[in-house]
Amino acid sequence: MQKSDDKVVLFEQTPIPKAVAQLAVPTVLSSLVMILYNLADTFWVGVLNDPVQNAAVTLAAPVLLAFNAVNNLFGVGSSSMMSRALGRKDFDTVYKSSSFGFYCCIICGTIFSLLCTIFMQPLLEMLGADAVTTQATQEYLFWTVQCGAVPAILNVVMAYLVRAEGSAMHASIGTMSGCLLNIILDPVFILPWGFNMGAGGGGCATFISNCVACLYFFVLLMVKKGKTYVCIDPKKFSLRKDIVMGVCAVGVPASIQNLLNVTGMTILNNFSSSYGANAVAAIGICQKISMVPMYVSQGISQGVMPLVSYNYSSGNIFRMKNAVNFARKAALSVIIFVAVLFFVFPGFWVSLFMKNEVIIEYGSHLMRGFCLALPFLSIDFLAVGVFQAVGMGRESLLFAILRKIVLEIPALFILNAAVGLYGLAYAQFCAEVILATAAILVLNRLFKRLENTQLSDS
Repeated sequence: MQKSDDKVVLFEQTPIPKAVAQLAVPTVLSSLVMILYNLADTFWVGVLNDPVQNAAVTLAAPVLLAFNAVNNLFGVGSSSMMSRALGRKDFDTVYKSSSFGFYCCIICGTIFSLLCTIFMQPLLEMLGADAVTTQATQEYLFWTVQCGAVPAILNVVMAYLVRAEGSAMHASIGTMSGCLLNIILDPVFILPWGFNMGAGGGGCATFISNCVACLYFFVLLMVKKGKTYVCIDPKKFSLRKDIVMGVCAVGVPASIQNLLNVTGMTILNNFSSSYGANAVAAIGICQKISMVPMYVSQGISQGVMPLVSYNYSSGNIFRMKNAVNFARKAALSVIIFVAVLFFVFPGFWVSLFMKNEVIIEYGSHLMRGFCLALPFLSIDFLAVGVFQAVGMGRESLLFAILRKIVLEIPALFILNAAVGLYGLAYAQFCAEVILATAAILVLNRLFKRLENTQLSDS
């Protein structure tokens, strides 16, 4: 199979700023559109001015976040394996890693959907839904999880696979197509002048949009047949030990990291639910707003991963290090600017979503706590992205455990007991300051080890 050498030029020869921009800018753009997609349900449900409907979207959020456990297992794991194999020119491993990730995510998405259907009632209780919010939360989960788990997971995993070979623009277009459609459909399904389905309508719009995004990727692979390293041929599906272990070495820690994120969000929602539906809605809005810089940071770290993986495997450590340093400076510049805007004008941002004075008051205090963590979080994201890119699964798992189990979750309990509702917003900040410091130390040690190894080999 003949392939264009454009990707080789991108990975090996293109100047670092241009290469990072070519890979990261489309990823950041799709992340920004995904932010709008995540904000769309909150915004249009907020237009109803019903805290119960808004709380339903917030309470269901941990389950949707749990999709990322599967996304990261097979998306991050397979894409890292593909990019490293491309750097070694091991194309058979590239095809088999791609096919393995594709079919495993479909199987796991189906199992996820079935389990949530069977255990819906205990799931609702665990999420913190009460007699007031249960029905709306269940309606939202029906479309997004019971019907929509497979397309929601599949379209993200396929974007990872396409991005792994350097086709960041196509990956972003696929992701954005679903997100933009969801933004258009949300008011039609949620509001009284449309189908008047409330929170459930937001879930239905999300389901349809994810199906369309999957369709885009299938059409793309048909058009690029013979010109892409992304393979979904069932004949290439392999349980070969090196494929399974290579994907899981990176994917399992990334998956555990997201499961721990779900645990942290569930604990946060349970604490906030004790303060009433207004508090839950306020925390949900603040979390969605803080996703703007968070997704930008995540987009930069994900975008640069194929470049890091390829140059790590091909032995070009100098180029790899320059790519990481450039990405860090770019991420911090954007994140700090946005975090300052959020900190100075918190009430304005919250009021864009709900005109409820109580929620705006809660949100103004909470927003300041959430945004303080963002610059430190961007450093942490980039470090974990590098660990995943070079196959350092143990380090990314250690950071996940430190972030949630050792630091953030205990901080939630302590701050809730000591300060109350407003203290909950500062738990992430407490964790990320420590983690960002550790990330810088571990990255410096990694680069020093790789440079010493390269010098001794030469």
